[in-house]
Amino acid sequence: MYDAVLARLTGLHPKVIDLALDRVLRLLAALGHPERRLPPVVHIAGTNGKGSTLAYLRAMVEAAGGRAHVYTSPHLVRFAERIRLAGALIDEAELAAILAECEMVNSGRPITFFEVTTAAAFLAFARHPADLCLLETGLGGRFDATNVIERPALTLLTPISLDHQAFLGDRLELIAAEKAGILKPGVPCLSARQEAPALAVIAERAAAIGAPLLVEGRDWTVAEQDEGMLFSMAGQTMALPRPALAGAHQIGNAGLAVAAACVLGRIGGALPSFDIAEGLRRAEWPARLQRLTRGPLPALLPPGGELWLDGGHNPAAGQILADFAAARWRDRPLDLVVGMLASKDSHGFLEPLAPRVRRLAAVTIPGEANALPAAQVAAVAAAAGIQAQPATSLGEAVSALASADRLLICGSLYLAGAVLAENG
Repeated sequence: MYDAVLARLTGLHPKVIDLALDRVLRLLAALGHPERRLPPVVHIAGTNGKGSTLAYLRAMVEAAGGRAHVYTSPHLVRFAERIRLAGALIDEAELAAILAECEMVNSGRPITFFEVTTAAAFLAFARHPADLCLLETGLGGRFDATNVIERPALTLLTPISLDHQAFLGDRLELIAAEKAGILKPGVPCLSARQEAPALAVIAERAAAIGAPLLVEGRDWTVAEQDEGMLFSMAGQTMALPRPALAGAHQIGNAGLAVAAACVLGRIGGALPSFDIAEGLRRAEWPARLQRLTRGPLPALLPPGGELWLDGGHNPAAGQILADFAAARWRDRPLDLVVGMLASKDSHGFLEPLAPRVRRLAAVTIPGEANALPAAQVAAVAAAAGIQAQPATSLGEAVSALASADRLLICGSLYLAGAVLAENG
């Protein structure tokens, strides 16, 4: 219904990508500044864990009977997944109409796909009441199209590591400086644990603009405990259930969401209430260590075989998956199906996984012009010490490993979307 509009908007992309805010600000002004008519905003940047953290916050608001707008990217199967209006995915007819409105107002001027679709999300949010608006940056922070909210209620930073180096810089300090660009004067910023160089940059930015900075490990702690987690902040301790999403790294993501709910609760005013424990139990976020139990792809495995899906695609995500395998998957061999974008550090992603993996089938991500060819993915895997072979399709890759007791498909959110689409 809206695919034709999206195709036309893609054609407006500037010939040279320059990270800036002038194009989106021009369009937002022409639309009557919908970004100024939003409910209280939580703005999040970081390298990994942004979507999961927002999924916890959204679930906490909804468990308390509230409503949250959510903007995330990329989508997995359909573009409408990026825009959640007051608890439900945006209606496709409304999305088509809003995209067409933005296209008309933009009048054919150069603008990136993410900029114009971000403006469309703000326009949709401004027309529907909600208690909270959760915004995820697309790339970086300082010049990200979402970074036009003059005074959010809160900013959040998930762990920062190397990714998108072509746009953000090739050193951790440079990337941290871009991510810290979402901080605003007088607005509290909560940061997950960071490597020392990244934290130093964040702290310097916060001090320079007068943004109160709260840091995991100093201002709050969270730890896995028995079948749950223990969270402490401002002299108070909460025993909470284990987060619904799998992986030890989700303890940190959940802790950041709990800290955000606590700070928002102290700010009060027009902000919503939160049911923290129930939100942790309810949270859903596809393609993050998601087990697939039904559909044609799991059916290719032997009885009792497990098929898992994860969209991780950078070295930090590779280490997270390796740690999860070491802690939770020691009972049977692990095989991988991997597809990656050419712009990603495929060796950095696969290297930490190599000691945990028996064999690998490589695929070219379907429908992605920037996909790394399967033969090259297999060559990188072999160089990292993994027995690897290329495959011509997802089905062929899974069939090649059909004797697998545990199979993980990973390497890209775009691949994850293709898997979910093919698996129904």
